[in-house]
Amino acid sequence: MRATTEQDRKRRRRRRRLQVLVIYTAIAIGLAWFFESQATTTIIFVRHAEQTSHDEQDPGLSEAGKIRVAELTRQLADADVVAGIDAIYSTPYKRSVETVRPLADQLNLPINSYDANDTEAVLETILKSHKGKIILVVGHSNTVPVLIGNLGASKKVPSISRDEFDNIYIISIPWFGKTKTIRMRFGEPYVASLSQ
Repeated sequence: MRATTEQDRKRRRRRRRLQVLVIYTAIAIGLAWFFESQATTTIIFVRHAEQTSHDEQDPGLSEAGKIRVAELTRQLADADVVAGIDAIYSTPYKRSVETVRPLADQLNLPINSYDANDTEAVLETILKSHKGKIILVVGHSNTVPVLIGNLGASKKVPSISRDEFDNIYIISIPWFGKTKTIRMRFGEPYVASLSQ
């Protein structure tokens, strides 16, 4: 009878140890999932490259624009040394799609189209679908500042001139804390004309 009681105690101890192990494992998995799902989201905004004309309805890229696209592709192809850009969004206009097509092809990513007139919808989609990822968004001189402002990032994004194509804005959205905005330049630098 004593041997049976001793065996029962050993079984109960093993069962408790197993229960504790299962609970700790579940907590560890839950915490790992929580922190991964709350990771920093990075959105890179650029304006489309130089277009052939301001008078055409849907112009493509000029030679200067194609050179700028090559530099953008070189800069962003390995932007994150671990995984790279996870998603690309562009308005459906030729100049915008042509700006990201080489990068999308190199990274084997689809180009997600969005409506330039509905900046809130694209941001909602990005933040919901790509949390903790790196996303490239191609816009226009009138939409890039609005998109950045709608994220709660800098409200002081300067207006983008009609002939200004060299800005890259990097918005870092942590799961906790303040959203940060970094502005960089790429390709042929923009020089404001005296007539502006």
